[in-house]
Amino acid sequence: MKRERLETTVLKILRIAGFVFFIAVVAFPFYWMIISSFKSLEEILLHPANLGLNIRQIDFHAYYEVLFEHGFARYIVNSVYVSVTTVLLSLVLATMGAYAVTRLRFRGRRLMSYSVLVIYMFPAIVLVIPLYVVFSKMGLRDSLHVLILVYLAQTLPVALYMLRSYFQNLPVEVEYAGLTDGCTRFGVIWRIVIPLSSPALASVALYTFMIAWNEFLFAFMFLDTPEKFTLSRGVVQLSESVHLSKQLVMAASVMVTIPILILFRFFEKHLVRGLTAGAIKG
Repeated sequence: MKRERLETTVLKILRIAGFVFFIAVVAFPFYWMIISSFKSLEEILLHPANLGLNIRQIDFHAYYEVLFEHGFARYIVNSVYVSVTTVLLSLVLATMGAYAVTRLRFRGRRLMSYSVLVIYMFPAIVLVIPLYVVFSKMGLRDSLHVLILVYLAQTLPVALYMLRSYFQNLPVEVEYAGLTDGCTRFGVIWRIVIPLSSPALASVALYTFMIAWNEFLFAFMFLDTPEKFTLSRGVVQLSESVHLSKQLVMAASVMVTIPILILFRFFEKHLVRGLTAGAIKG
């Protein structure tokens, strides 16, 4: 009984310590970012240690100024275009590729299956300079479509690996039944494989969107025209141009963060099922 009581006490202490650590490391910076975005510059400079927020003093001017005076409305459109296009291309190509290495038999299939992650092992900082030189000489550097191509090369290997692991656990008999009933391979993929793989596809879509939405290094190196900036590139541009207007930078950071949080909340169940799929066979 004493040992059981001791273990229970220790678990309670660890749980409280973990909660406090989460608040200090994750929740508090996000809270400070939000309340700073609703304060005026005068309030931030005069009372920097004030962590409270008076409802009567809430100021939405920072969001209006960031959206319409600093071009963030355009940056949001660019980020949505880049992210959604990257997600769609990744899903289509990863689904076809993962199905091919899982169901079809061809020479080099196993080598392709296990070497697809080799590209992902190279850090971005190693690839950015060669890609910068190549795209500059080709005259393609300052383009959102080049950015989509780079993001696709980043996300496609992991998307292939995730879907391959999921497809291996789908019942082959259902696909054989579809082929027997007259479906083509593409018909089987569209009518059987994709509906059964919705958790894995949701996980891949969320992962790809998160990478494309938050990525900064390639956007910083490849984009020069302000009208083509993505959100992450725009935040850096804003912080360089308005050194004292911290509430503007905080408002822009909230705009970058909120969509990802909403997507995580919406796809939470699918994300957990997709990430754990393939962990247990049978």
